[in-house]
Order: sequence, then structure tokens, then C-alpha cells
Amino acid sequence: MAKLSDRRIEQLALAAVDACGRAYAPYSRFEVGAAILLEDGQVIAGCNVENASYGLSLCAERSAAAAAVAAGHRKWRGVAIASVGGVPPCGACRQFLAEFGLDVPIILVNLIDGARKVCHLSDLLPSSFGPDDLPEEA
Repeated sequence: MAKLSDRRIEQLALAAVDACGRAYAPYSRFEVGAAILLEDGQVIAGCNVENASYGLSLCAERSAAAAAVAAGHRKWRGVAIASVGGVPPCGACRQFLAEFGLDVPIILVNLIDGARKVCHLSDLLPSSFGPDDLPEEA
């Protein structure tokens, strides 16, 4: 499993906190920021964007992941997520992120006290569903 240096963890955590400040969360008032460290060292961030039609809301993790893919990046070295409480991603985001690697380190940043918890996506999504679970084409 990939390991990130303390410097990279701090870089990602700060980028996620910064993105959190741009969240649009008028309904839940639960702002979340995410940042993805790409293979080349760049960082792409995203934030949650809510919608009056709740089902159309977009989580920060998927926002950042979509931006990374749109920019041509599918291999990541780490993901940081910042929120009050430092909560892990929702189930949909866990599955979405798993498409790009279960061994990716996840840094959970608590906005209240700045605490950081590092785990791996495989810890958050055991027995995940992925491309290997799909039948091969005939």
C-alpha cells in the first residue's frame, strides 16, 4: 500500500480544508472539501455542491474525482477529506473512489481540532465491488 510523507499529508489536508471553504451547502450546512494528490504531484480539489433537489447534490469526493478524471488523471497517490468531525466518505463516494484504487491513502481532516486520521480506502470499503467482478465479454 502506498505511503505518503508527512509533508504530502499536510499539503493534501490544507488543500481539502481550503476547498471546504468553497462548499455550497445551504441545505445541510455540512461543508466538505476534498483534495486528490495526482501521480505527478499536482493536487486537484473539489467541494460538495448541494441542490434543492437533494438527489442531485454532489459530494466533495466525487467532485474532486470527476475533476481529476476530466483533467486526464486516473492514478492517484492520496485523497484528503475535510469536514467537521473528520468523517469518512459516504458509501457512494467510497465506491466511486474505489474505481481508481483501493490502496489509495485517505486522510480524514477534522475541522474542529485539525486532527488527521490516515487509513486506506480498502479499510473503508471491505469486500468492494470492482471491474474484476464484472463478467468478461463474450
